[in-house]
Amino acid sequence: MNLREVLDRSADLSAARVYSDPYETVDGTTIITVTRYRAISGAAAPVGIFVVHNGQVSWEPAADVTRIALLGLATAVIATLAVLRRPPWPDLHFTGSPW
Repeated sequence: MNLREVLDRSADLSAARVYSDPYETVDGTTIITVTRYRAISGAAAPVGIFVVHNGQVSWEPAADVTRIALLGLATAVIATLAVLRRPPWPDLHFTGSPW
């Protein structure tokens, strides 16, 4: 797969992606950054980079560690509140004699 095929395929997914100018490093590797732009909020967020080395194209996604951590924290809080509100074990109260 060459760079043109990768760019054409990814361009179909979203029209809001912005590609930077290619940057060539000392060892001959070419790097192209990809950013997602939201016109409504005017915010830009990194998506990842294309790395072209020796004729091979690879994709390196950018991970938003803060978003992942907040998602984990929110999940832990919701799970804790669910257990405190209604424990997973059954009710153990008796209203009368079982005999």
